[in-house]
Amino acid sequence: MLQITPRTAIPLSEIDLSAVRSQGAGGQNVNKVSTAIHLRFDINASSLSPLYKERLLNLNDSRITKDGVIILKAQQHRTQEQNKDDALDRLKALIQSVTTAPKPRKPTKPSKSARKKRLDGKTKRSQLKAQRGNLRDEG
Repeated sequence: MLQITPRTAIPLSEIDLSAVRSQGAGGQNVNKVSTAIHLRFDINASSLSPLYKERLLNLNDSRITKDGVIILKAQQHRTQEQNKDDALDRLKALIQSVTTAPKPRKPTKPSKSARKKRLDGKTKRSQLKAQRGNLRDEG
C-alpha cells in the first residue's frame, strides 16, 4: 500500500512499475543493467475518491496523458530500488498536491486613494508627453 494521507491509500497492484535502461552516460553497466523505473498509474481505474480523480484529471501537468494515465520515469539513482522509491515518492507528492482544497479567491477593489493616485500619475505623464510636442516659433 502507498499511503497518501491518513485516510487515503493506493494498493501497489494499481501501480505498474517496469524496469528500463537509463539514458545518458553511465560507463560499463549502461547497456547491461536496467536501473531506471517507468511508473504508470491509471487515474480512472484507480481506487481514489472521485473528487481526487477529478482534481488530478484537471491538473495541467505534462506527466498526465489525455487518457488519464500518470507516467513517471525515475533514473536519477544508480540502483533500481532507489529509483523505484523515488518514482513512488513523486507519485505520492503529485496525488497529495490535490488532496487539499484550493483557497477561494476573495475579489478586492482598489481603494479611493489608490484610484486617485493612479489617475494623478496618468495626468502627470500625459502633461509630460504633451510638452514634447512641436514648438511653434512666435515672432
